[in-house]
Amino acid sequence: MGVGVSDWRLARAVSRCGQLGVVSGTALASVLVRRLQTGDTAGDVRRALEACPLREEAQVVLQRYWCPSGLPVGTPFAATPMPRLDAGKFWTGLTILAAFVEVYLAKENHDGIVGINLLEKIQLPTLPTLLGAMLAGVDYVLMGAGIPRAIPGALDRLARHEVAHLSLDLVGETKGAEEMSLNPAEWLPVETDLRRPRFLAIVSTHVLAISLARKASGRVDGFVVEGWTSGGHNAPPRGASSGHNKPLAYGPRDEINLGAMRRLDRPFWLAGSFASADRLAQARAAGAQGVQLGTAFAFCAESGITPELKAQAIARSRNGELRVETAPPRFPHRTPL
Repeated sequence: MGVGVSDWRLARAVSRCGQLGVVSGTALASVLVRRLQTGDTAGDVRRALEACPLREEAQVVLQRYWCPSGLPVGTPFAATPMPRLDAGKFWTGLTILAAFVEVYLAKENHDGIVGINLLEKIQLPTLPTLLGAMLAGVDYVLMGAGIPRAIPGALDRLARHEVAHLSLDLVGETKGAEEMSLNPAEWLPVETDLRRPRFLAIVSTHVLAISLARKASGRVDGFVVEGWTSGGHNAPPRGASSGHNKPLAYGPRDEINLGAMRRLDRPFWLAGSFASADRLAQARAAGAQGVQLGTAFAFCAESGITPELKAQAIARSRNGELRVETAPPRFPHRTPL
C-alpha cells in the first residue's frame, strides 16, 4: 500500500487484532535511511538493527546515516544507492537490513502473523528484500503487479540456504534476458533459521491464478483476487479501452470468475470495495477466505500517511468533493482528483 503507508505500525496493529498485517516492501532502503536521518527519536530502527544478525552491515548503516538530532531544516536527505544489477554489497546489505527492520518491528512482542507485499515490476530489490523479511520471520509474502512465477521457487531456495535466481525483464536497447542471484551463505551462517513463508499471488483474473497454480516455480499457497475497483488493480480492461488519457472502461468481462477460483481448491481473498460487513459476508458466501482492505486502513491512525493529508482526504470525501479515477498508463493506477 504505497511507500511507508502500510508500515510496521499499521501491520502490527492489524496483526495484534488477529488478522494478517502486511507491510509494504516498496523502497524500504530509502524508508530506513530517512527514518535514521530524522533522528529515530523513539529508537525503533536502532533496536531492530541491534537484533539483526548482520552486525557489521548494521553498524556501517548507522555510522553513515543516523543523525541523533535529525537533519537541520532545509537539509536534503542523503541518498541511498540506486538499485542496479551490479549495485554491490553495501546496497544489498542495506536492502536486507531494511526488510528485516520493517518485519521485525511489525512482529515484535506478539504472536500475530505478518506479511510483506512486493511488486513484480520492481525486480532488483526483490531477492535481498525476501531474505531480510525471512530473517525476521515473515509469515506471508504477497506479490502482484505482474506475474510472479519465479517467487515461490526463490523462497524455497532461500529457506534451504541455496542460491536463489531471478530473471530480469529488460526493455529498450537492453531488451533481452538478464539474471540476478543471491546466496544466503554470503550473509548468514548455515544454521540461521530461514523458515519458508507462505506465498500469496495477487491476481486480477482466474486465468492468471490457474496459470500460476500450475506453472509457478514452487507452491502458490493462495491468491488475493483484486477486482477493478481495487486500488492495487493494474490490469487494463479486457477488450476496448477508452483511449489515451481517458478513464478506462471496465465491464462485465472484467468480473472475477469465482467458480473457477473455488475449483483451484486454494484459499483466496477478494479485494476491491469490500470494506463493509455485508461485502465480507458476500465474499465468504462466494467461497473466499476473507477480504483484503487497503483504503480503509490507509486513513486509520496507524498508517504512515501524515495526519494532515488524512484529514484533508477524509474531509473532501465527506463533502462529496473527492473523485478517484483509473489512469491508463502501462500500469493503470488510481488518481484522486
